[in-house]
Amino acid sequence: MITIWHNPRCSKSRQTLALLQERFSDIRIRKYLEDAPSENDLRAALILLELDPIAIMRRGEALFKELGLSPDDSDDALIAAMAAHPILIERPIVFAHGRAALGRPPAAVLDIL
Repeated sequence: MITIWHNPRCSKSRQTLALLQERFSDIRIRKYLEDAPSENDLRAALILLELDPIAIMRRGEALFKELGLSPDDSDDALIAAMAAHPILIERPIVFAHGRAALGRPPAAVLDIL
């Protein structure tokens, strides 16, 4: 099963989903703004991605600044912020075969498929 954390308003997310749909029929679409990942979901994703929390945060998002967030904040603080405000999560993230990839660029997810 392939799962994508998807935001239909994001062009990269739409492009990544289209790329997946061209190749696979069994795709679980999680609209993460409506079905926000928990802190545990985020921690599990980060392990699969082999990334630090700041690497999957939308630092250019106005809310990042409004919340007073910084790349120097603790991992726990950044994960809590993403769980509370999923708009801060970079998208899309694709999960398949016990691995994960950030779809930036969309073709980057092909490595895990």
